[in-house]
Amino acid sequence: METVTLNGTTQTEQDSLIQKELRQKGEIPQHVAVIMDGNGRWAKSRGGVRIKGHHAGVESVRDTVEACAQLGVKHLTLYAFSTENWTRPQREVNALMTLLVQTIRSETKKLHENDIRLTAIGQLDRFPAKCRNQLAEAIRLTKGNSRMELCLALSYSGRWDITQATRKISEKVAKGQITPEAVTDELISTHLVTADKPDPDLIIRTSGEFRISNFLLWQLAYTEFYITKTYWPDFRRDELYKAIECFQGRERRFGKVSEQIVSNESEK
Repeated sequence: METVTLNGTTQTEQDSLIQKELRQKGEIPQHVAVIMDGNGRWAKSRGGVRIKGHHAGVESVRDTVEACAQLGVKHLTLYAFSTENWTRPQREVNALMTLLVQTIRSETKKLHENDIRLTAIGQLDRFPAKCRNQLAEAIRLTKGNSRMELCLALSYSGRWDITQATRKISEKVAKGQITPEAVTDELISTHLVTADKPDPDLIIRTSGEFRISNFLLWQLAYTEFYITKTYWPDFRRDELYKAIECFQGRERRFGKVSEQIVSNESEK
């Protein structure tokens, strides 16, 4: 049963109004990336083990995905597991692998019903076969969906991404398929694992940390940052709305001056 607020509207109705106001107020970022940080600290602050924080964070993922799709965000990339995370205690890594399988299995049907396409980037071959198979099945089932893309960055690092792109380009140069002079920013971008996605407009980092943590290093060149002290398990759509509202208040100049931006807008 829906909760009724003081003004007589249900929570769902109130949420729809907030989303409508955001769309009317300004541009909705087409690509949102999230560094989901603070699961372990959230659990420790409650006297629990770290994995409890990861389990609690699944609800935050669910709510964020749903809200982004409703708002009209076209790409949502979640930093779910970094290359460096493999160095964590084996017990935690094993628990995360189990949680990944369980979450994908339980959420795939809902993603499909809501026309959301699941993809993944990173060194996926490092994952256990059970994880790879469950992920592959979810990707296969949802590949035709077009409302929004939910991309999971798994065993991903920005440096690895740039390195693998450089290797591919170097091989083409060595074979004489392209010349060194043909190597441009655009060419490098087409060899990254995100080649089929626009660069993020907005990146959100939870838990109050001010670092990129080896995430989308090339792609974040002109991305707007939003930092919140909220731990990821407590992150919900109201915080997402704050991030988008903050994004809408920024002037994205991409190296230009304000007058150029105003002039370009008036010419459209």
